Amino acid sequence: MNYRRLMKNLKEIFPFENYVKEHSGGDAYQTVFSIATQYLPKKSNVLDFGSGPCDKTAVVALLGHNCIAVDDMQDSWHKDSDNNRKILEFCKKIGIERINPLESDISSLDVALDMIMLNDVIEHLHESPKDILLSLLDLLKDDGILFISVPNAGNIKKRLNLLMGGTNLPPFESYYWYPGLWRGHIREYVYNDLIKLSNFLDLDIELIYGCDHMLEKVPTGLLPLYKFVTRFFPKWKDTWVLVARKKPDWSPLLTQEN
Repeated sequence: MNYRRLMKNLKEIFPFENYVKEHSGGDAYQTVFSIATQYLPKKSNVLDFGSGPCDKTAVVALLGHNCIAVDDMQDSWHKDSDNNRKILEFCKKIGIERINPLESDISSLDVALDMIMLNDVIEHLHESPKDILLSLLDLLKDDGILFISVPNAGNIKKRLNLLMGGTNLPPFESYYWYPGLWRGHIREYVYNDLIKLSNFLDLDIELIYGCDHMLEKVPTGLLPLYKFVTRFFPKWKDTWVLVARKKPDWSPLLTQEN
């Protein structure tokens, strides 16, 4: 199935109108489609950790793969009205298995995974990603793929905001008025962070690159300039993508080296 047809199908069946949005210059759906088609053999087993409403999980599922979606469904909009029910019904419709880690232990999964993906997840963690990623990688088969996307802490917008006396953190009003435990971004990542992460986890890097997942946040008049500048300075793009492979003799660091 080609990308255009897949996205048309997804928009038709996704339960939340106008949620699935594309951008001609790049978006997360294009990235998921590209990684899945490039690295997954037919009928692969894929786990999407922090899947939210499963819109990106669905991209992989519609390509014919067996998908497991893991999310605690504790974001405020998940709890609104009957949104959780709609997500569960959508997953059932296209064959995605849903797991809530608050109710089930994913470490007991009896399936060899070809790929684990975490799209815009690890920047939300209040603790180190070490334990979660190690437990997930235990479920990944040898030569399997870890696919991570994460906002770029050093993107050009944040650099300019700091120069102008602004912040590179989430808007203060969003943080101040947030009910309960903050579920926004805790720690975003830069290029060298992902290199170190791969080394600590004993993974071979297949791809690491800057891309555009948030072009809708760039003012229309500045979009050509943004694309021109970040073409020459890809480390200023808004998102990092990491694709890393688990070694057959996988041996991650369990304690910090001196």
